[in-house]
Amino acid sequence: MRHCFFPLLFCLTLGIGLLTLPDASRAQTTEDTVPYDDELMRLAEVMGALHSLQPMCGPDEAPTWRDRMIALLDVETEPGNRRRRYIEHFNQGYRGFSSTYRTCTPAARLAMKQYVSEGQTLIRNVTGRFSR
Repeated sequence: MRHCFFPLLFCLTLGIGLLTLPDASRAQTTEDTVPYDDELMRLAEVMGALHSLQPMCGPDEAPTWRDRMIALLDVETEPGNRRRRYIEHFNQGYRGFSSTYRTCTPAARLAMKQYVSEGQTLIRNVTGRFSR
């Protein structure tokens, strides 16, 4: 089974960026984990929340947060337990906000802003630790 330590075709700043990690930085991993899984699973949850909030509070844009999650899955995972865990985290984020907010409120706008910021921080931390 391959494990791709990026290139991650995706960026939380409403655009898409390319992040890469060199082969030399690859760590030995088990089939179902990589060193930055916790951060990327949190990122998946953040993306799920943003996918729920975007139609209410944000501009109608492409790609959607779901599309960005699919790009992350395609690059980072293969079918199996690890991929299912990423999807579950995305769904948790989505369900948490879709059950809380039905319309765009000041609190929903604030949550969206905070989640974008958290996602940017997660990406910065992962790429800072595992890239060149």
